[in-house]
Amino acid sequence: MVVAGAGLRSARAEEPVVIGVSGPLTGPNAQYGAQWKAGFDLALEQVNTAGQRPLTYVFEDSQSDPRQAVTIAQKFVGDPRIVIEVGDFSSTASMAASPIYNRSKLVQFGMTNSHPDFTKGGDWIWSNCVSQAEEQPNLAAYVVDGLGLKKPAVLHLNTDWGVTAKNVFVQAAKDKGAEVVATEAFLPGERDFRSTLVRIRDANPDGIILEAYYADGAVIARQVRELGLKQPIAAVGSVYSPKFLELGGAAVNGVYTQAYFFPEEPRPEVQSFVKAFTAKYDRQPDWFNATAYDTVILVSQLVRQFGASRDAIHDGLAKIKDVPSVVYGRATFDPATRRIAGAHYLRLVVKDDRFILWDGSKPTAS
Repeated sequence: MVVAGAGLRSARAEEPVVIGVSGPLTGPNAQYGAQWKAGFDLALEQVNTAGQRPLTYVFEDSQSDPRQAVTIAQKFVGDPRIVIEVGDFSSTASMAASPIYNRSKLVQFGMTNSHPDFTKGGDWIWSNCVSQAEEQPNLAAYVVDGLGLKKPAVLHLNTDWGVTAKNVFVQAAKDKGAEVVATEAFLPGERDFRSTLVRIRDANPDGIILEAYYADGAVIARQVRELGLKQPIAAVGSVYSPKFLELGGAAVNGVYTQAYFFPEEPRPEVQSFVKAFTAKYDRQPDWFNATAYDTVILVSQLVRQFGASRDAIHDGLAKIKDVPSVVYGRATFDPATRRIAGAHYLRLVVKDDRFILWDGSKPTAS
């Protein structure tokens, strides 16, 4: 009986620890789910050969729709194999599901949830994504102090995330002495921005700020240049992706943005990740790949240090220190905000069809 019991315990010990992922695999945001999977799979190859209990994930397609995110949450909280949930992609979808996760005491971990209110949803809601309450003032500092723009106009996605980002940016720019001369919203999936850009043109801004994801941002940049607008464009870090360059073509040359991850940054952890990712996928990674990779590494460390239960994951997030991170170097969480602590920013610009570190030069007058 002792031998049989030992064998049973060993078998249970080898059962994989399951991460539940809610995110888009189809629909207008499907590319982000695919980018997550690439980062997840690379990390799993590494942690599952390290001699510890293996990890795996179950990815449910929400299309980043709040109603589907709620349905997935109800499924995940009822699955005892799942020790942590990751996602959803948009803060709107994630926050719709947050009450279910918080009430059921299953950590909801937002990799891309920058809405300031996301982690306010309860003690079981955590994120390794910097809040817009921090990112937008940094973008305003780049735009106003760095680039010298004093009368920008803002185009923003008409979602809770986009409206919040716009509002925080406008206030931060005002605090720095700038005047935002126009704000215009656009709908998810919108592709013709010409009438909106005419209103922007008529406001006579000295710069155009995009609160958008990379697919929308690339289309807007193309139409800005097609209409003959010469103002410099700056964008939130959500546009930072090789896809932005691919979709935008020559029109995105000169676009300013900021990022937490840049594959040419010389930090050893960045270069090691880039080498492994490029070898596996034959392309350079972006932030969405990197943050997904980091999240699996984090879960692996939590399981190793604190255990493979929902309570252990929750308690461990408040205690874990200096987890190796491609994006942040070392990841530690602030228990008060349940967000990553000590994030650094890299200021970038697109030049000759590639992202480079900004050299401090201001845009030439149009």
